[in-house]
Amino acid sequence: MILSVNTPSHTYPIYIGASLIQLLQRYSTQHIDNNCTIVTNETIAPLYLKSVTDVLKSAGKNVYEIILPDGESYKNIETLQIIYDGLMQQRMERRSTLIALGGGVIGDMTGFAAATYQRGMPFVQIPTTLLSQVDSSVGGKTGINHPLGKNMIGAFYQPQAVFAGLDTLHTLPKREFSAGMAEVIKYALLGDIEFLQWIEQHIEPLMALDNDSLAYAVEKCCAMKADIVAADEKENGQRALLNLGHTFGHAIETQMGYGTWLHGEAVSAGMVVACHLSERMGFISSEDTLRVNNLLQKASLPNTPPEFPFERWIEHMKHDKKVSAGKIRFVVLESLGHAIIKECSDIELLKDCLSAWLPK
Repeated sequence: MILSVNTPSHTYPIYIGASLIQLLQRYSTQHIDNNCTIVTNETIAPLYLKSVTDVLKSAGKNVYEIILPDGESYKNIETLQIIYDGLMQQRMERRSTLIALGGGVIGDMTGFAAATYQRGMPFVQIPTTLLSQVDSSVGGKTGINHPLGKNMIGAFYQPQAVFAGLDTLHTLPKREFSAGMAEVIKYALLGDIEFLQWIEQHIEPLMALDNDSLAYAVEKCCAMKADIVAADEKENGQRALLNLGHTFGHAIETQMGYGTWLHGEAVSAGMVVACHLSERMGFISSEDTLRVNNLLQKASLPNTPPEFPFERWIEHMKHDKKVSAGKIRFVVLESLGHAIIKECSDIELLKDCLSAWLPK
């Protein structure tokens, strides 16, 4: 399966297939310079680095490697510096290719390094987690975390290609796979009620890693994101809908410490809070919220956020990238399958929405 992402920057393909190595053998040479550097982490390197390197070397590429520590807690300026150091030591040039081999953290950091090294070099995404295959590898959002806010430092910078091999999902820990399911469910909630119904009907084969079900889910999410990114590359409007659950979710990640909650877990709990806010704004029903809760539970995802003071929620959410003119904007559900963006300056409404999860 080949999808296209058409942006003002450029058009690039998403290759989706059962075997990552077969995808690379067939398509990689047209997107990767003769000098390239693979950025991965200590967890992914033993699984895939040699096989990916062998494919590229067999095509005549000079391949260098940078192996980073694993985890969201390392998505920072200090780890980014390791990438820059490696690129300088290897004498990578502006036309050399940087390759992100890993999940969302590796993809975000590698993309940001590519956007800023020598003011921009090509990069390719090889996502190895469900979350990165269905969401973070597509669309060109790159960046690192700051102690005061998640993904607050970064750039919009599109890859040259994305290679999504479904076989990599079979080596994921169950917790990581479930975290990716949060993003799959997010797409259905924000824009496709029929896809939501499909997920509800296929949640068991999805969780059992049935390849046909996975292929459909990955293709569907990538196609939805490609359409949204094509219409709004730099998140001036429609693309912000992709942040359903993220305003609350990022507050959870920042409060608890990056990596304590996986990103998808925080988004899952954030979507539940977003459903409660949607209820209180008079949109969806309590039955709709319960339906979302039940689906998240079946995906082994948390549907309750951690308890911490309301003032901390507000402080973290004021650092959200959707804040405009000092007002917090939320992605809420006008109905299941249809999201909208609403400003909310009603502190009491927000406190009521979060009341079940505030310290007593």
